[in-house]
Amino acid sequence: MAKKSPYIEPSLVKKIVKAKASGSRDPIRTWSRRSTIHPEMVGLTFEVHNGRRFDKVYVSESMVGHKLGEFALTRRFGGHKKKKDAE
Repeated sequence: MAKKSPYIEPSLVKKIVKAKASGSRDPIRTWSRRSTIHPEMVGLTFEVHNGRRFDKVYVSESMVGHKLGEFALTRRFGGHKKKKDAE
């Protein structure tokens, strides 16, 4: 059985090729959290939508194979409730 190839949004591929060709250091804005990080993306900065705003994600070598959405958190942890001292 053949392994599935990683999914990358076609519009995102166009933006990556354009950024690489121009040598632009500007972040690439995307809503595609489901796109897999490919070795071509290493060294680029992305602005990944987290549902409310865009989080900057700098892609490093160790991120290859993961999804962009893994690095733009959608939930904020408010902390656990503090216990009151017994009086």
